[in-house]
Amino acid sequence: MKHIKLYISSILLFICSYTMYAQQYDSVNKEANNVDEVYFYIRGLVKEEDTNEAIKDVNIEINGGAYTASNRAGEFRVRAKIGDELVISHKDFETVYYVVKSDERITLNVKPLESESYNKRLKKTQNNSFNNLIDSALVYKKKSADKSIQFVTESLKNSTSAKQNAEAFEVLSDIYMYWKQYDLAVSNYRISLNSFQSNEVKIRLAIAYMMNNNYQESVSVYKDINKKELSNYQLVELHEGLGDVYYRMKDYKKSISSYNEGLSVAQKYLITPKVTDLNSKIAQSFDASGSKDKAKEYYNNSLSLASKENKKRAVEEKIKFADFNNSNRNFADEIRMREEAILDIKDIETDSVIDIESDYTIQKQNYKIGNALYMQRNYAEAIPYLEKSIVEAGEREDFVVEKDANRKLSEVFEESGDYENARKTYDEYIKSVEALLIKKEQQITQAARFNKSIADKQNRITSLESDRELSESRYQLNQEQNKNQKIIIYSLIGGLLLLLFAAYLMYKYIKQQRLANNLLALKSLRSQMNPHFIFNALNSVNSFIATNDERTANKYLSDFSKLMRAVLENSEQDFIPLEKEVELLQLYTKLEHFRFQDKFEYNITVDKAINVSDFQIPPMLLQPYIENAVWHGLRYKEEKGQLDILIVKKSKDEITITIADNGIGREKSKALKTKNQQKQNSKGMGNIKKRVAILNEMYKDKVDVFIDELYQGQAEEDKGTKVVVTLKRD
Repeated sequence: MKHIKLYISSILLFICSYTMYAQQYDSVNKEANNVDEVYFYIRGLVKEEDTNEAIKDVNIEINGGAYTASNRAGEFRVRAKIGDELVISHKDFETVYYVVKSDERITLNVKPLESESYNKRLKKTQNNSFNNLIDSALVYKKKSADKSIQFVTESLKNSTSAKQNAEAFEVLSDIYMYWKQYDLAVSNYRISLNSFQSNEVKIRLAIAYMMNNNYQESVSVYKDINKKELSNYQLVELHEGLGDVYYRMKDYKKSISSYNEGLSVAQKYLITPKVTDLNSKIAQSFDASGSKDKAKEYYNNSLSLASKENKKRAVEEKIKFADFNNSNRNFADEIRMREEAILDIKDIETDSVIDIESDYTIQKQNYKIGNALYMQRNYAEAIPYLEKSIVEAGEREDFVVEKDANRKLSEVFEESGDYENARKTYDEYIKSVEALLIKKEQQITQAARFNKSIADKQNRITSLESDRELSESRYQLNQEQNKNQKIIIYSLIGGLLLLLFAAYLMYKYIKQQRLANNLLALKSLRSQMNPHFIFNALNSVNSFIATNDERTANKYLSDFSKLMRAVLENSEQDFIPLEKEVELLQLYTKLEHFRFQDKFEYNITVDKAINVSDFQIPPMLLQPYIENAVWHGLRYKEEKGQLDILIVKKSKDEITITIADNGIGREKSKALKTKNQQKQNSKGMGNIKKRVAILNEMYKDKVDVFIDELYQGQAEEDKGTKVVVTLKRD
């Protein structure tokens, strides 16, 4: 029973750790996207009613402090929320006031001041299919990822400019950000910026990088933004974003510095929501860095400011402050704040539904109050809070809180001596864990289906963008050609094309001739090498037969036939995989050692870091060097020698093959040879040099061969020989 209980406890500990991590991760994500729950971007256009000409440099101001201006195309984009008032002013028309009702696109048609018969007029665009599709994508962003992405796909088909293309990919990235597909958001923000540069998109790209844990890339994007081009609100966002990245990197000093820079700007221009947010984040950074007094000071500031905004914001800060008090074991203040937060949450829930994954649910707060009372050993008061948390969690199917509360309640009963209730509660805890496991499995399956669906849609969009770019390139090429209609220009171009074509044909002919010559030369060199190799091998067989060693001769002939088959199979190729060449070397060296067992031992070593199938090598390039090492170096050595063949990685795209023998060396070997042997050896080495030279000419210096003494500059009588072949990957 004890073993079973220990096993179950281990599983539960893993699940708890995973759940706590998931809750923390979701909490961070929600903090990062908190503003998006209330704020959105209004896209608009200002133009003259009669001429439809765009009006640039129109002042667009929000009563909350945000400001922007229309660009050359008369377009603007400003961050606002429902209920904010837009003040739209320009020297050429009367000031327009508009109360924000939704995040749909607006168009402002104005009359110059000289014509007083028309007043300001603001209407929503209904006649532009691209704009309608983008607006529909934004409407469905939080409801259905599939529908929202489909609208973006359709808008790309209706895109008529790089600016519209950039907007479509920007909206697509916003959708991915909401659904936590941060890698896809990064890719599409970058596509948007390739079409049209926007500081707002750059800031969101930096956030996407951060959420995808690409911290250095995020910092780089923030630092590359020209601060002089930013509005006051965007400047605050930039400093806040940098602070968020540094906080995640645990560089709390830089995090606090960035937050303070943003706070200065927010205070100067009265951007109240950001003043609250930044005080809260500075508090978190001080807390994480160990400066508890400073953290408490800023938490007090953020709580005071949040209380003046709305109840939801106040609840967020109360719970953060309560968590801070918990970490500092100030349980009395923690309990007081959580009880206040519960009352506020009840008021909030009358108007909206709070997601169970949020930190701001009543069941979580009751559980944490019960836990705080448990830490004070106040078991009598802890039990009702934990029981209430279990009931609330059960009603809302919050299995995580239900599991944690059951476990804690079981511990409370056990420590207070009520073992019967402790056992019953522990049984409920086991049931909660099982329910949570089932739910997690379902979530994993759903997430897999969702990710597959998103990936399929992204692939279709990528394909659509590639087709669009190709069509655009063709269109631009046709437009460029249509501009040049004069006969003299076409005549000059035609003459130049003829000259180029003639030069190309000549170049191609010369290249083909050179290639043909090289191929013929390679074939000739190979035809000279193969008989030489076969002759030497047959001599070895002859020596065994001469000594009446029939069994050895048969074994040698069997291995020799395998080698010959492999050599003939590769004889027509310029290059073969290194893997095959290594097999040939192993077989050939085995045969030579078979004959001269009393003369040398050998070792072939291939670095495990090398993928031998990635490299190509001329066939039979290494065999002559091994043959020389055996026949002219090791064979004449008085004591038993050593032949080492080592293949190691030099760099990412280069390897070196070293053939080293401790034989008598090249000078001694030369002295022992007859004139005919010297001539044959010189011819064999010359053939290899020619092969390498031709192959390097054809394949851009792919092979390099270096030959030297193994014991250069040392006192050994036998100098040995070392051949180093450097091989580059294609």
